[in-house]
Amino acid sequence: MKRVVVGLSGGVDSSVATYLLQQQGYEVIGLFMKNWHDDSVTISDECPWLEDSNDALLVAEKLGIPFQTVDLSEQYKEKIVDYMFNEYEKGRTPNPDVLCNREIKFDVFMKIALSLGADFVATGHYCRKGEIEVNGEKVYQLLAGVDTNKDQSYFLCQLSQEQLAKSLFPIGELTKPEVREIAAEMDLVTAEKKDSQGLCFIGKVRLPEFLQQKLQPKDGLIYQIPATHPIYKKDKGANLSSEEALAFDAKKIDYTPEMGKVVGKHQGAHYFTIGQRKGLNVGGTTDPLFIIATNVETNSIYTGLTSQHPGLLRKALFIEKSEVHWIRKDLALDNGETIDVMARIRYRQPLQKATLHQFESGMYVTFDEPQSAITEGQFVAWYLEDELVGSGVIS
Repeated sequence: MKRVVVGLSGGVDSSVATYLLQQQGYEVIGLFMKNWHDDSVTISDECPWLEDSNDALLVAEKLGIPFQTVDLSEQYKEKIVDYMFNEYEKGRTPNPDVLCNREIKFDVFMKIALSLGADFVATGHYCRKGEIEVNGEKVYQLLAGVDTNKDQSYFLCQLSQEQLAKSLFPIGELTKPEVREIAAEMDLVTAEKKDSQGLCFIGKVRLPEFLQQKLQPKDGLIYQIPATHPIYKKDKGANLSSEEALAFDAKKIDYTPEMGKVVGKHQGAHYFTIGQRKGLNVGGTTDPLFIIATNVETNSIYTGLTSQHPGLLRKALFIEKSEVHWIRKDLALDNGETIDVMARIRYRQPLQKATLHQFESGMYVTFDEPQSAITEGQFVAWYLEDELVGSGVIS
């Protein structure tokens, strides 16, 4: 009988994952991760951890499995929260959920589970694990969840073969309604519970207030750039190498105040991200304003009218060499190689046709259709059919 430690979060997905493992004959232990102490920045009614740990305990009691809480708030602060502050300060937009899986659930938490004699760690993610043989070696696959509406493979895009080897995703073959149905049949307390929104483990956070703990507000100006500005007509020029041409397409535009007009004020460029339209508090425009760029050095925000503004759209992005990550190392590209894939630059974005181009300096990802709000610090993940094979941090 193999032993599995389940990350019981107090939600319906991990509750049903636990029940299914029991049905499959595993010896199951439930662990609740406590990762956050500071209630001053959480919107307290949305996902207080106490209520979640209590629900997790009730599920464990109902299923008759051992249960305990582990406090990982120190590691969480160091690996996730400090990293977030650091990235925002640089004017990048991190993805804490992807990091949380790589650094906390499938690293710190996994090590605790293995120290308890676990053979596997299981979570309530909507994704699946496959196994194939490549040149006589066992290789693990990260596959999209059957419920295309809930597929969470993107959040696990930074996992390694070693982490996948020890992971189980019991609900990956089910749809959300099926999961809720099982929870109701089993009379689990979480059956009707709403999905938690917001930061991995912290709950709903008022981001500016959260960031203001470390990043001080400072007044700056908001500029509006016209869609007709000549910068968008800039020509690539002739005789470029393929790498230079890709670099041209991936390069972000350096905006300066002279290019536009002042339309408002803000309290700190590091609180804002590309593609954002809420929270600008600029009135009197014919269409909504979207952020097309921020500059934390000059503390400036640049905006454009409508979601189709040319400043929002780009056909390519770059990933630095050290940030290219292959789950399927056997598929990694050599310098000069390309491969056609489907890719997404954010969770829930429909998959886009794309091509990966590997060079000595790193990897370019080009898209058949221009993409809106390609954002530094976020992850791009690429797929072959329903298998997520690699990812990287957008630079």
